Amino acid sequence: MHTPNAIDRAVLETPKSVSFKEAFVYWLKLGFISFGGPAGQIAIMHQDLVEKKRWISEKRFLHALNYCMLLPGPEAQQLAIYIGWLMHRTWGGIVAGTLFVLPSFFILIGLAWIIWLMAHYPLLQAFSMALNQQ
Repeated sequence: MHTPNAIDRAVLETPKSVSFKEAFVYWLKLGFISFGGPAGQIAIMHQDLVEKKRWISEKRFLHALNYCMLLPGPEAQQLAIYIGWLMHRTWGGIVAGTLFVLPSFFILIGLAWIIWLMAHYPLLQAFSMALNQQ
C-alpha cells in the first residue's frame, strides 16, 4: 500500500474556500486584463491565485501547470479551466474557461467595429490619416 508523502499531500491539498461570486469576478477581470500570450496569462494567474489571494497552493498550481503543458492546446486557458474546476467543479470550469476568452472576443469585436467605422466615414478617415502621419 502506498503511503502519501509530504509532496503527495501538498499536491492533493484542498484549496482555500472561495465563493462562486468571488471566482466569477476574478475570471471576468482576468479575461479583460490578460489580453496577450500564455506566459503572461499564467504569470498573472500565479501572482493572483497563489501569492495574493492564496486560493491555491504553489505545489497545486505547478502540478496543474505541468499537466496543462503536456496537453495539446492553449495551456493558459486549460489552466484557468482546471483551477475553476478545482474551486467549483463543473460550473467553475465552464465559467473560468468562458470568462477567460469572452472579454477578449468582445474587445476584438469593438476594435474591428472602430476600424470599420474609420473606413466608412470621411471625418473618421481624416482623423485616422492625421494620426498615421505623426
